[in-house]
Amino acid sequence: MNETQAKQFLPIRVSTLRGDLKIGFDTYVQVAGKFILYCRRGDSFEGNRLTRLRDKKLKKLYILPEHEAAYRSYLEGSIEGAYDPQSDRPLGIRAEVIQGNQQAKTEEVLDAPDNKEFYEDARRGSKRFVEFLRRETFGLKAIQDVQNVDMNLAHHGVSVASLAIGIAAKLGFTDKFPLDILALGCFLHDIEHHYTPVDYTRNPKDMGKAERELYLQHPQKGVDRVKRFQHFDEGVMRIILEHEEHIDGSGFPRGLTEIQMDPSVMIASTANSFDRYVSFQRLTPKDALKELLVNKIAQHPMNYLKALQDELKEQALIR
Repeated sequence: MNETQAKQFLPIRVSTLRGDLKIGFDTYVQVAGKFILYCRRGDSFEGNRLTRLRDKKLKKLYILPEHEAAYRSYLEGSIEGAYDPQSDRPLGIRAEVIQGNQQAKTEEVLDAPDNKEFYEDARRGSKRFVEFLRRETFGLKAIQDVQNVDMNLAHHGVSVASLAIGIAAKLGFTDKFPLDILALGCFLHDIEHHYTPVDYTRNPKDMGKAERELYLQHPQKGVDRVKRFQHFDEGVMRIILEHEEHIDGSGFPRGLTEIQMDPSVMIASTANSFDRYVSFQRLTPKDALKELLVNKIAQHPMNYLKALQDELKEQALIR
């Protein structure tokens, strides 16, 4: 592929596409330096088209510049319909759109944390995301039902955020701190993994010495990466820095104890620990909760774990 050919195409994120809507633009996949038509305008991504892309961990497709307006219209119509409480579309379909949209916004910030516009867009999205979860009785279940088939980092962040909002609601903390900042911090908590070769899907105990040391540095290096950008909120940076801390002092990077930790951080830490089991170790929600209650019970406040358990039961994610 030469430079001229590359400039003829614009990248779009796979996570913004859904199978139930016809598209008004051609999409292309890049193979061996060439752009090959993948889905023609007027068609949809029904069937296994999206599944094949995710299985290959492909994050981007491409469109022609003259189709950009059609793509933007597709995005706007898709997300507005998904957030419409009067929509007659099934909740599961709406949740897929919302999850994919927020995953895409998260990926943009991971790619370019210096871009204030990307950050502000993700923050606006986090407010609508929280409103959806607070309004829809089974919104959390619908988001959690969108499986992280390719162990995507941004998908993990969205899953953690949905769980964190559920825990906060169960604890009665909805007025204690801004829920949109809690959600945004969860979206971005693992930002440093986007820049290192660490296999974040593995259990740190199974890593070699060098990889484990790099893994243990990701909260500090993550906040160091973003703290120079004035658009990052303090609450978001706190979650990035402290989401691996545990109330018994066994966490990292600073070995904080409960008295030193903010409630929003403890919620994010609890949700993160749970979703790592689900997204990366492929445990069922029931088994993931069991791991926390049996083997990690000293690491998170008992009332936070109880709130998580109650929310999972109420959402019919466990029995």
